[in-house]
Amino acid sequence: MFLLPAMLVFGTYVIYPIFSSIALSFHEWDGVAEKAFVGLANYRELIHADTFYSALKNNLIWLVLFMLSPPLGLAFALYLNQNVRGIRLVKSLFFSPFVLSGVVVGLVFGWFFDPAFGLLKLIVGHGVPVLGDERYATFGIIFAALWPQIPFCMILYLTSLTGMNPEIIEAGRMEGAKGWSLLWHVVLPQLRPATFMSITLTVIGALRSFDLIAVMSGGGPYDSSTVLAYYMYDQSIKYFRFGYSAAIAVVLFLIMSVFIAYQLRHLLRSES
Repeated sequence: MFLLPAMLVFGTYVIYPIFSSIALSFHEWDGVAEKAFVGLANYRELIHADTFYSALKNNLIWLVLFMLSPPLGLAFALYLNQNVRGIRLVKSLFFSPFVLSGVVVGLVFGWFFDPAFGLLKLIVGHGVPVLGDERYATFGIIFAALWPQIPFCMILYLTSLTGMNPEIIEAGRMEGAKGWSLLWHVVLPQLRPATFMSITLTVIGALRSFDLIAVMSGGGPYDSSTVLAYYMYDQSIKYFRFGYSAAIAVVLFLIMSVFIAYQLRHLLRSES
């Protein structure tokens, strides 16, 4: 009975939309007229669309580069996990990027990359059109996205480090473990749940990236920085192709499910 309200909310706002989107992906619908069943036509059109492969490639780039967040977050957490004067202020400064909204981060880095008066121009010495060049736009946006993602992973690891049993650490030191050996054989095994959460949420964040792209580049130039989530939004909100955008959502959901299932399987194996 206590679980029932949460289960109803979860079923209404998570489970039902998933199956509703899957059903919608087999229809053609503009949001106003009657839905027309088209079978696999949306999926056939999707696999023949050049923008889909460009978005899929960018999602893979996001996924690979976003995997820098867990190890960097761990490194910062190890650095901040010490009792020295002023460390709370330093922790707050490290964590502050995560509390900013994606729109604010996008505006800040849009100014940073501005080739006319941005901070990057002052650092490099000349203007670099990062967001206006199809070769660099995706990497520039990922760089901006890593700024809040690394502190998020840092907090996950820092919370686990502060709750770690110090007797286990001391026992490892008495056995001669120190430095990398202590970290690899004693500390990291106790951080396995934090590592699972960090990697899983980072994968989800990389695959559902949208807000920074919408603010910084709008998927351009020439769809060079678009990803599946933004492509889905573009087709539904701009062109009222809700069935086609639902097909994109289903593909994105399947990709995300594969990665999460792999992480769960790996965690369960290591726990057993």
